[in-house]
Amino acid sequence: MTEVAVRVGTPEDVDGMMRLAESACEENGLTRPDTNKLLQEIWSALNLHHGIVGVIGEPNTKLEAAILLRTEEMWYSNEPSLVERAVFVHPDFRSAKGGRAARLVEFAKQAATNLGMPLVIGIISSQRTEAKIKMYQRHLGEPSGAYWIWPSKTGEWDKSTD
Repeated sequence: MTEVAVRVGTPEDVDGMMRLAESACEENGLTRPDTNKLLQEIWSALNLHHGIVGVIGEPNTKLEAAILLRTEEMWYSNEPSLVERAVFVHPDFRSAKGGRAARLVEFAKQAATNLGMPLVIGIISSQRTEAKIKMYQRHLGEPSGAYWIWPSKTGEWDKSTD
């Protein structure tokens, strides 16, 4: 078995990233996704412009998993932080050996260390949340807060007008 490795995404990964992003929005989005907005965030990070993408899979193929990280200032500061936009493992690879989600979290930690920035990462999901929290705690320690979404849940945005 080949070891699961996370590599820095490049512009060649744009199609695979867009497919993953659309799947992530379908499964776990809070509101209707905008393809152009997704592309802008992904393209910028794939070009290392205020962000970075960690991917699992070969260029120009169906990606197995990815993490999208952006650098941005907190609302109260001029100092940048590395902020996770999304971590997503394609359903075909969730039960496969290799711990893809954990490897993506480790990639994010290493990127934050290399950049000398704090990492802001979390879980906004209504599915398998407890398992995700336990995995994050194993890799990051105790959480610093929580999110609530009212009155809906992730993955329940109105798809009837598509």
